[in-house]
Amino acid sequence: MKFRFTDEQNMIRETAAGFLQDVSGPAAVREVMATESGYDRALWRRICEELCFQAITVPEEYGGMGLGYVELAIVLEQMGRNLLCSPFFGTVCLGGNGLLVAGTEQQKARYLSEIVAGELTATMAWTGPEAAHGGGEWGAEAVTATWEKTSEGYLLNGTLRYVINGHTADLLIVAAREAGTRGKDGVSLFTVPADLAGIQRSWLPTMDQTRHLGEVVFSEVSLSADSLMGEAGKGWPSLEKILDLAKVAIAAEQLGAAQQVLDMSVQYMQERVQFGRTISSYQALKHKAADMKLKCEVAYSAVYYAACVALESLDPDGDPAIAAQLREAAAMAKGYCSDTLFFNAGCALQLHGGVGFTWEYDVHLYFKRAKASELYLGNGAAQRELIAGLLLDEEFRT
Repeated sequence: MKFRFTDEQNMIRETAAGFLQDVSGPAAVREVMATESGYDRALWRRICEELCFQAITVPEEYGGMGLGYVELAIVLEQMGRNLLCSPFFGTVCLGGNGLLVAGTEQQKARYLSEIVAGELTATMAWTGPEAAHGGGEWGAEAVTATWEKTSEGYLLNGTLRYVINGHTADLLIVAAREAGTRGKDGVSLFTVPADLAGIQRSWLPTMDQTRHLGEVVFSEVSLSADSLMGEAGKGWPSLEKILDLAKVAIAAEQLGAAQQVLDMSVQYMQERVQFGRTISSYQALKHKAADMKLKCEVAYSAVYYAACVALESLDPDGDPAIAAQLREAAAMAKGYCSDTLFFNAGCALQLHGGVGFTWEYDVHLYFKRAKASELYLGNGAAQRELIAGLLLDEEFRT
């Protein structure tokens, strides 16, 4: 098998790169990231109507393009390079994947078609206020919101934080647990329109200004019975798969950002003159850039291998065992790309010298994205611990 892009995939990459370089330059990013919404609604409309990126992985029966996760990773890589401020990740990689993995046929037909039309933004909320950062708990124990069965449907209560675009999304895919349960037991997924009574949302300013997070508070929120995704109390396997798919997606973004800070550094080194010569001529700095390039090349392999596994995992007729392979591949990609972007962003600061962290230069934006995305869904150490646990799991090895 030859692992290389097809002509169609190369065309998608070139289209995404050209468009995003035009609309998501440094000035545009800085202007939009200062707003409360965190994105330009007119630009989002253009992405949906002109390029249809939000429809890449949506099956054709729901109006989508019916493409795969490799094509999605290609687009996300370019978005990471340009720090695109948009609801794309939340809508496609969290909310959209939630519908694809766990949604009923009725939920898919309703919401996926609205996403494809550009009429709906979505995201997923599952982490409570106590969710640990970095190497901590982003799994079942992080689900702290509660649900209870009523005569008409379900009642939701709890506070959810670190929700990407949680303060602006139209649809929330919410993970909550039955009161009194712990761990993987009692977890259910629900489709929750964000305008329901009892929902309070607010923006949480964070270190990474290019990706906005929100807090969502549920106070006796009444849901209809058809809002349940799958079987009540049995939602953890679906949530785990959604999170694995999200890891692959964010790793693709990290790859693009890591390559971009390398390119920025090389360009700066070729322009900066010190002691009568450009600093790119100094061997020690060449070694630093070579280390950054090596990490990017390995990251490419990790991301697109994981994207291939993700594509198989979304096949409804595929091998059920692929879920374990996805968990391993996603952890590999997320762990390595988190380390790669943070390493490259840190090296870029050093190669730029004292100006690297000044507001006038863009390197600090990538450094902040590096740290924030490293912590989201667990850092490199957490992913390596997960892989070690899988290798010790007899069921996984067989």
